[in-house]
Amino acid sequence: MGIKGFALSFMLISIIFSCVYIPARLTIPIHNFRPLINYFNLTKSSNTTTKPYPVTFSYLISASKGDALKLKRLLYALYHPGNYYLIHMDYAAPEAEHRDIADFVAGDPVFGQVGNVWVLGKSNLVTYRGPTMLATTLHALALLLRTCKWDWFINLSASDYPLITQDDLMHSFSDLPRDLNFIQHSSRLGWKLNKRGKPVIIDPGLYSLNKSELWWVIKQRDLPTAFKLYTGSAWTILSRSFAEYCIVGWDNLPRTLLLYYTNFVSSPEGYFQTVICNSQDYKNTTVNHDLHYITWDTPPKQHPRSLGLRDFPRMILSNRPFARKFKKNVSVLNKIDRELLKRHRGQFSYGGWCSGSKGQTQKMCSSLQGENYGGLRPGPGAKRLKSLLKKLLSTRKFQKQQCK
Repeated sequence: MGIKGFALSFMLISIIFSCVYIPARLTIPIHNFRPLINYFNLTKSSNTTTKPYPVTFSYLISASKGDALKLKRLLYALYHPGNYYLIHMDYAAPEAEHRDIADFVAGDPVFGQVGNVWVLGKSNLVTYRGPTMLATTLHALALLLRTCKWDWFINLSASDYPLITQDDLMHSFSDLPRDLNFIQHSSRLGWKLNKRGKPVIIDPGLYSLNKSELWWVIKQRDLPTAFKLYTGSAWTILSRSFAEYCIVGWDNLPRTLLLYYTNFVSSPEGYFQTVICNSQDYKNTTVNHDLHYITWDTPPKQHPRSLGLRDFPRMILSNRPFARKFKKNVSVLNKIDRELLKRHRGQFSYGGWCSGSKGQTQKMCSSLQGENYGGLRPGPGAKRLKSLLKKLLSTRKFQKQQCK
């Protein structure tokens, strides 16, 4: 009886332990985050019951080998405690650069205090002009939708730079309908019909850890008849509603087009355009603009020029909030910092969150002023951007440039 009693007790304890321990283990995220580094943690919730700022943005900042210095500078220029920032460093970048960025984020006291900057721990291998660029953007959207509350998503590279402060951006967007999507689009593909629509490519980054060029299939395909192709800029500002549709859409269009664009050249320049313009629910929410200042090379205009001091006046006159592309530590960035962002070297751009307690501008924007959290202090950049938005959203222009 003693042995039977012991066995029965052991079985009961084992069952109880299994019921408690196994579910607990299943809630542990599959990602293995390293200690002391602020990697993106799926178990961390950034949802708040109050919303101190009128609008909130989430950013994906993508970088590749050799971009560490540009990435740090861009993050300081873009940072605002009311926004969210997800950094993706290409898998092909050296381990030292991955560690450098992780240590940089983990070591900044403001990032640590607010907790709104993350480094993606498991990087993706990104192939130029391949669907792996699009996959990384969708990956970021899925993570940011699950983890925090925001109104618009903005994708940037380490070669981008803001031309206005985040206070300017928030103030300018505060009166806009939250369902607007800033996606440059056109159904006039021209030469792209034969050079982009018909070729079939394979991106080795989808199955290999070794970086290589796209593979081109000899046989071409016919143009689709189930949907209409659109093209445009890879740089977008997406509403939360449209982002949710792309990730967990209630019809099959986003997934069907994702499969199609897996073998499409430069899919980031067509996927969101084709999804939104073929969707009855969202095709009338498009603002046909990417809000970037870009100057292109001579025909066929496929590569953006590197911007310099001579481009500075035209950047301001464009009234656009972002520009690209910039080389590392060029003089024009210093001019933008000094004259447009009120940013000192190694510090944040000016904002109400880090200004003096009595409203005076601090000489250095380096720490969070708790008493001013939630306050915006827009400057001339807000006036410029509002002028552009007013033009883009005028009844005549907005309706004329909808998906055709």
